[in-house]
Amino acid sequence: MQKYRVSWTLQLRRSLLRVVFRQIFRVLYRIRILGVENIPPSGPYLVAYNHVSIVDPAFILAFWPVAAETVGAAALWHRRGQNIIVRMYGTIPVHRGAIDRALIEKAVAVLEAGLPLSIAPEGQRSHVPGMQRAHPGIAYLVDQVRAPVLPVGVVGNSDEMLARALRGARPKLEMRIGKPFHLPPITGRGRERREARQRNADLVMQHIAALLPAEYQGVYAVNRFPQSAQTG
Repeated sequence: MQKYRVSWTLQLRRSLLRVVFRQIFRVLYRIRILGVENIPPSGPYLVAYNHVSIVDPAFILAFWPVAAETVGAAALWHRRGQNIIVRMYGTIPVHRGAIDRALIEKAVAVLEAGLPLSIAPEGQRSHVPGMQRAHPGIAYLVDQVRAPVLPVGVVGNSDEMLARALRGARPKLEMRIGKPFHLPPITGRGRERREARQRNADLVMQHIAALLPAEYQGVYAVNRFPQSAQTG
């Protein structure tokens, strides 16, 4: 496989988008970012975040110290306005509900090239605070490359808060960055291996949930998350 590279034209487009979106967010919201010191200075890692609305990925990518690679639902390429942004940024499309081998190969290539990759383990927006069960894809990627995971919790990112922001209320929008960690190695075959991947994906979400207030934790709240899937 050819080594993954970011062209200078793509770097230029990303720089422009990041500057523009930082200014937009500063106008619409009162921005607060915690835990920047936890971001690795170099090397591959996965940025895993809770996905409530279209605000999350744009917010994270705009204020991240580097222009991280990112994945997004293939449906975005068919939505007016959003399709222009994902193409300009060079977002990697993912097809939901199927094993997307093209995505896996590209994501692995990104990490093997030593670049950070941003991903929402839930795979879709919840629209309201409250995390949904993760898909095992992030665990599969980590198992391929053994890169650390950096959990990120975003607060104030609901559709309701976006509506308030567009009305000029300037609500608070907060990014909470946790410490990087490594997932346990995956062993076994067949069903045992699939269950191990799901446990690792759930472990990622538990790390994200620990950064969030109770109303954002959803199925990963301590008193709601299935005991059979919890990891110690």
